[in-house]
Amino acid sequence: MLQSMKIVGTAMAIVLTTGMPALAQTGGLGGLNLASVGAGIVIIGAGLGIGKIGASAVESMARQPEVAASVQTAMIISAALIEGAAFFALIICIMSVG
Repeated sequence: MLQSMKIVGTAMAIVLTTGMPALAQTGGLGGLNLASVGAGIVIIGAGLGIGKIGASAVESMARQPEVAASVQTAMIISAALIEGAAFFALIICIMSVG
């Protein structure tokens, strides 16, 4: 948990520091597009979730190779559900711009 929080904190720092030239051109926080920050957070969360699913699935397949097919099916379904939720959140972020 602590490692994932470090990753999220580092990613947020990168997002905010790379956006500073855009903030300087628009005159402060008025130009900060919070939808793009939200989209970045959504992508980071989805990546962490799918990575955790993949790691757990590979570990369980290594322990019991005879159930690899059912574990792989469950992993693909779970990853698709996370990806769908992330896509929905991205659409909400895009729609909040206008």
